[in-house]
Amino acid sequence: MAVYRQPGTVVTDHAFDVPLDHAVPTGERIQVYAREVVAAGREGEPLPWLLFLQGGPGGRSPRPLGRDGWLTRALDDYRVLLLDQRGTGRSTPANRQTLPARGDGAAQSEYLAHFRADSIVRDCELIRRELLGAEGRWSLLGQSFGGFCALTYLSLAPDGLREAFITGGLPGLRTSAGDVYRSAFPRVERKNTEHYDRYPGDVEAARSVARHLRDHDVTLPDGGRFTAEAFQSLGLMLGTGTGSHTLHYLLEDAFLPGTDGPVLSDGFLAEAQGHLSFAANPLYAVLHESIYGQRSVSAAGTGWAAHAAHLEFPQFDVDKALAGQGPVLFTGEMIYPWMFTGDPALVPLREAADRLAVREGWPDLYDPAQLARNEVPVAAAVYHDDMYVDTADSLATARAVRGLRTWVTDEYEHDGLRVSGGRVLDRLIRLVRGEL
Repeated sequence: MAVYRQPGTVVTDHAFDVPLDHAVPTGERIQVYAREVVAAGREGEPLPWLLFLQGGPGGRSPRPLGRDGWLTRALDDYRVLLLDQRGTGRSTPANRQTLPARGDGAAQSEYLAHFRADSIVRDCELIRRELLGAEGRWSLLGQSFGGFCALTYLSLAPDGLREAFITGGLPGLRTSAGDVYRSAFPRVERKNTEHYDRYPGDVEAARSVARHLRDHDVTLPDGGRFTAEAFQSLGLMLGTGTGSHTLHYLLEDAFLPGTDGPVLSDGFLAEAQGHLSFAANPLYAVLHESIYGQRSVSAAGTGWAAHAAHLEFPQFDVDKALAGQGPVLFTGEMIYPWMFTGDPALVPLREAADRLAVREGWPDLYDPAQLARNEVPVAAAVYHDDMYVDTADSLATARAVRGLRTWVTDEYEHDGLRVSGGRVLDRLIRLVRGEL
């Protein structure tokens, strides 16, 4: 167990062996890694623990650089545990390099079926008992998908929690994957409108890039196919506070003069690849729609729900946009089957992803009856017109969880926890404590 220091903090590495399938505790085991962070000089104090669950799915925990970001506020009161959720970061990996060892796509999908929020919560409970003892309780901070996990935690194991803070992560309790994406496209369209109102010259810039990609075979530096549809998916960044500006600067550098006409610059392609590649977080793509699967909502598979919903919104069709005079609309947090044919990090996982898409009978993740009698203090930041999580669903869920207090704000976008320097977390702490 390594212990080291960073500016203002003492950091301790932890590794835990947990069952792959918690229903079979004597079966195969995997490892889950977590990083403990405490303020320097306070490492010997009996501070309460704060567990952080990252967004995603498939995102590793933040890599702190000392006392920075929201940790600045958290470390005033807590000993923080940054969890690499199963399959991510330093936990037992699940990616194109490791999953083929499990067998064919069917075997891989069976393995990955154990990587949803219910398994993550049960991992957390084993870790809690090991670190705090059977009677110990800790606080929970869930960002985005981590907030989804927090609702699962409140449903399955509320006795392990003393309080919960949720940022941009109140899901619809009875919302199917199809519902999620049908409500998402209008929000994404609004973000496009805001972007093009801010940067009207980007309308023609984006059309030029999309037209070039339709007329030429273009590959990214990693060998992945760069299509017009892949270009549209850069709109994922529009839901963050600085995403629109980042997209604008990316488009600014798109073209250089070539011997036979304009060509997409190496710098543009490299930066686009950084936004598009799933090499660092393949589970985000593989598991993205399965996080909405609940048999009591829909016993059927999620079935590439984003792709099906896309067909209901023809304004996002790139060819129709290019045939007319309108803007090419960027898409948002949608995963499509074609990503598993164009991204080298995903190509080997196509069969597993297809099988997960048709998998039926996903266990329920939320218990509305338990949430209605909740006794754990909960506060949630709900971002007005959040591009990634439907605000109406979030507010309906807030009303369904007994005692949950909300802070609805348009001061921040979905990444408010990360960019606010601790202000978002501070407000939620004060809400839970009754100071507001």
